[in-house]
Amino acid sequence: MKLATKTTVQTLGDYAYQAIEKHFKKTLKWEKSVKKDEDPEALHQMRVGMRRLRTAVSRFGLALNFPQPVSDKNIGKIARRLGNLRDLDVLKETLETDYKPHLSSKEQKYLQTAFDALAKQREHALSTTQKTLKDESYKSLKQSLDEWLAAPSYQPLAAVAIQQVLPDLLLPEVSSFLLHPGWLMGTRFAELELTICKDWEAEKIEQKLATEGEILHGLRKQAKRVRYQMELFTDLYGESYAAYIADVKNIQDILGKLQDSAVLTEWLEDVLKSEMQSHLRGLTKLLAENRYQMWQQWQPLQERYLKVDSRHGFHLTILHPLELASGGETREQITE
Repeated sequence: MKLATKTTVQTLGDYAYQAIEKHFKKTLKWEKSVKKDEDPEALHQMRVGMRRLRTAVSRFGLALNFPQPVSDKNIGKIARRLGNLRDLDVLKETLETDYKPHLSSKEQKYLQTAFDALAKQREHALSTTQKTLKDESYKSLKQSLDEWLAAPSYQPLAAVAIQQVLPDLLLPEVSSFLLHPGWLMGTRFAELELTICKDWEAEKIEQKLATEGEILHGLRKQAKRVRYQMELFTDLYGESYAAYIADVKNIQDILGKLQDSAVLTEWLEDVLKSEMQSHLRGLTKLLAENRYQMWQQWQPLQERYLKVDSRHGFHLTILHPLELASGGETREQITE
């Protein structure tokens, strides 16, 4: 049994304002550290803040009136530049932590060529990021958001009670997630029955990822969008909702590791050319083994969410937020 919890946030406009204020403040919190390149974690946090801000702006746009600089396109452009620098940091950290310790001393020494190339690319990406945080589009975004938060402008829909429109906000994104073609990768149809191929050898998986890996990457991005949007409303749902968020995060993480491995392999091949196979055979083998392990972790989740019961359960959970009691309270139904 859960006790009632009070909340002063009741309308769609209230939730929209709260989300935008929260993620804008988080973005600004890390800006100075990013400019000074003090800590990779600051860059990560600022990038996440920008991504979540973008989600809030785009998803709540139907209820809010934003000034022109506050747009999905503008925020996305800034976030991508932060992302380019962050991706290089992730490459370096992955190489140093997950792979280098397991290589022979000869391969570790040869890997220095890759680290030297990373350092040069990062220097350029850092310069671009620092320039972005000083240019007019970023300054205009900050000023416009400051002004909007001081005097927010709403559309009529903002006055509607959040519970009344919440399923309509979430279900389109959830449906896009569940209908993504990435779910069908590694499956077969026989007499209208869908079966997951669990007998693939590592070589077959490598071939599939090489030709269709971008499809899974697209599913990962959709999982991220669903998760960010769902996390805006965790206080309006119960335990089953939290469990679905945890599943979506797990899917995002596993597919993210698959993508990171593919990106790292492609980057190394681009930097080292043909020498990748001749000088870094151990690393090549480790990367392939990592992808195989991630594939094994992915398939149980894939199987679960291709089942009708799981998909219907997801939708039903979204359709039933906590009941709104008088005085702005939310109550979860008592279950034994």
